[in-house]
Amino acid sequence: EQTSEPVNDTTEDVADVPVEDPDVPTEYTSALNRAEAYSSTMSMSKQGIYDQLTSEYGDQFSAEAAQYAVDNIEADWNANALAKAGEYSESMYMSKQGIYDQLVSEYGEQFTADEAQYAVDNLEADYKANALEKAKSYQEMDMSPEAIRDQLVSEYGEQFTQEEADYAV
Repeated sequence: EQTSEPVNDTTEDVADVPVEDPDVPTEYTSALNRAEAYSSTMSMSKQGIYDQLTSEYGDQFSAEAAQYAVDNIEADWNANALAKAGEYSESMYMSKQGIYDQLVSEYGEQFTADEAQYAVDNLEADYKANALEKAKSYQEMDMSPEAIRDQLVSEYGEQFTQEEADYAV
């Protein structure tokens, strides 16, 4: 005997259903919905979301709608920064300072200094292992051990600590 699930499942918590405010323009609520998606799926910063919402290459919302969205979104910006930091550590093997710089960069993630500091302070990363992975990539470019060490610690390079670079080399 076959049973089928009900088509209209009403188990969704009522608190999770957004209440439409007739005084809020549809464009504003649409921008807020997009902002929430960017925050929850891509762990973006407040400024990053605003820029994406207003970009001519992005969502093309008005500045007012985007501002409404970032002012009304319920997001944990520290958690978003920490998630981004984890991505940089795990996929790009970045140093603590490199991650911090990427998180605050106007050309990067655009988190606040406090959010980025929270992220690097709370990230559980093995920076020696990250330095080793970076050193391997430089070794594949036929760089000498000293050139690799210099690149790993350079303020214009990877920004690992001397201890992390020594370990890697």
